[in-house]
Amino acid sequence: MEQETNSYISFMLGEEYFAINVGQVLNILQLVQITKVPTAPDYMKGVINLRGTVLPIIDIRMKFGMEPIQYKRDTVILVLNVEIENEVVNAGILVDSVKEVFELQHDEILPPPGIGAKYKSKFIDGVYKMSDEKFVMLLDIDKVFSSDELVMLQDTTESEESTQAEKIE
Repeated sequence: MEQETNSYISFMLGEEYFAINVGQVLNILQLVQITKVPTAPDYMKGVINLRGTVLPIIDIRMKFGMEPIQYKRDTVILVLNVEIENEVVNAGILVDSVKEVFELQHDEILPPPGIGAKYKSKFIDGVYKMSDEKFVMLLDIDKVFSSDELVMLQDTTESEESTQAEKIE
């Protein structure tokens, strides 16, 4: 029986390694000017214009309860397809740096950590143990965003798009 192989893109948040299935990553963008959205939660940094569409940007460090940092040259935006309640929404997440794309066999993935884990394990599909005793948390990006947040993202995007449309007219 042939093993199922999945490709992941790894990135850093502080000293921690995370990875997302490559199939959900649409693009990797250099950091650009982000327009703030009034009354948005702290982790929602704002929106950017991505080829004529409004893309909400989330600081995933803050979403995970990590300390915010000054963005650096290596800070990038991962543009993702996030699915919630059978609807696909595009969102960008800020990460400290992108590391590499790698492939894993299903049997190389360890179960997510249990109670007491630093990050909510409901976000984590599994863990991959790297050769140098470091672990990579494999994120289920769809679970990182709750349905309420995605509704808010859609509302923000739609109101920004209508504001831009009004400016054009």
